[in-house]
Amino acid sequence: MIRQYGWKIGAILLLLYTFTAGFLINVPSLPNLGETIRNLFFHVPMWFGQMILLLVSLIYSIAYLRNTRNHAHDIAAKYFALTGVIYGILGLITGAIWANFTWGEPWSNDPKQIAAAIALLIYLAYFVLRSSIPDPDKRARIASVFNVFAYFMYIPLIMILPRLVESLHPGGKGVEGNPALSGQDLDPTMRMVFWPAVTGWTLLGVWITQLYIRYWKLKEKE
Repeated sequence: MIRQYGWKIGAILLLLYTFTAGFLINVPSLPNLGETIRNLFFHVPMWFGQMILLLVSLIYSIAYLRNTRNHAHDIAAKYFALTGVIYGILGLITGAIWANFTWGEPWSNDPKQIAAAIALLIYLAYFVLRSSIPDPDKRARIASVFNVFAYFMYIPLIMILPRLVESLHPGGKGVEGNPALSGQDLDPTMRMVFWPAVTGWTLLGVWITQLYIRYWKLKEKE
């Protein structure tokens, strides 16, 4: 019972803590950010969660390709990727809201925004590919290969390329990078909320994915 439900209870408690403490704790007073810095507990953990969910999806695709041809692995890869895409969309929305307050507009064609949108489009193409192949074995095989390709495109787009060019987003190259928020600005009080938020959002993503997979299994039994 504890093994089955303990981590789910933990996810609920962590997210309750995130929403409560995230709006109540004292945060640093930084230029151009003000109270919007609290979005750090929602926007950034969603991207952390997305990276973890997509990594798990990649692992399942590789497992399918390694001689097992277990369709359960392919389905798990599909639904972990789906939850990751949902997190990515939420990350773009929360990022646009944040940008509207700090940069003056929700979408400024910033390299980080463009890279994140391209990464999401690659994963949306993964689902289009899946829906276009009727044969289950062929679909699983081709989709697994594409999923590997998608992940190794995703990492440079999200983590590397935006750091090589001038950007308003923290971490951008050169003097144009946003000075308002950096790793040093994440004080000990904020860290006490930030890392539980990352854990809580990630566990919630795993929980949602499990529900998707359980629903698929029920449909297969019909």
